[in-house]
Amino acid sequence: MYHWDLPQHIEDNGGWLNRETAYLFRDYADLITKAFGNRVHSYATLNEPFCSGYLGYEIGIHAPGIVGKEYGKKAIHHLLLAHGLALQVLKKNSPKSLNGIVLNFTPCYPLTNKKEDILAAQLADDHFNQWYIKPIMDGSYPDLLADLPNEIQPDIIEKDLEIISQPLDFIGINYYSRAIYQHDEKEQFVQKVPTTVPLTDMGWEICPAAFTDLLVSLNQKYKLPPVYITENGAAMPDILNEGKVIDTDRIDYFQGHLNAVSEAINQGVNISGYFAWSLMSKPLNKH
Repeated sequence: MYHWDLPQHIEDNGGWLNRETAYLFRDYADLITKAFGNRVHSYATLNEPFCSGYLGYEIGIHAPGIVGKEYGKKAIHHLLLAHGLALQVLKKNSPKSLNGIVLNFTPCYPLTNKKEDILAAQLADDHFNQWYIKPIMDGSYPDLLADLPNEIQPDIIEKDLEIISQPLDFIGINYYSRAIYQHDEKEQFVQKVPTTVPLTDMGWEICPAAFTDLLVSLNQKYKLPPVYITENGAAMPDILNEGKVIDTDRIDYFQGHLNAVSEAINQGVNISGYFAWSLMSKPLNKH
């Protein structure tokens, strides 16, 4: 229902920094579900609030391009509140559809086995992964909330987290790569970009094992509802060779990651579906 496109007049009124936007999204969900009736099989309230919240309102590389640590978690809280409010509407207006949310994850690994690097990776994970799923599954933010300066604290009021933590029919998980972190005296953690491992054309490490680790660890931590892999794929340099693209790199990527999903299933994760992320695709031949 929301993939980062916010009407300009709402952004002009504060966008996701304005708590009222969450309630406007609730009203939007009400209109949508009444218009479509019982014709929709499944709704996801938000796709990747990390991108619309952190990338859009903290580091500013996505619209609306706002930069400042004091903005990101405020925007993210209002996005998650919007999810909870919309989910209440979906359950009322569309009780037979599968209703959930899609979150993107980039699992965090330490550069070395040094204690400070391990702690740095854990802190990055709390900021970039657990910050989005823990309120939904547990009704609370990670413990780092108490350590945030007042100006960075989200504006949480009574019953917000109760609203955010509505039971899900499913959770969508998007995965592309992992991230490696090192301790930093000033910023606490800093990401180190790998150069000696297989990379996609976007410079993202190809690491199927981290996909299995992610799915299994999330399931152990939160006892996940049915899981759909809603995005997984790779950008590769498409080179014409006698009029054809020999796409073995992308095939290998999908093979490795499908095997990673299979291993997660073997370890108890309830995977209900898998969607390959691609500009263009066609159905697999069932024969």
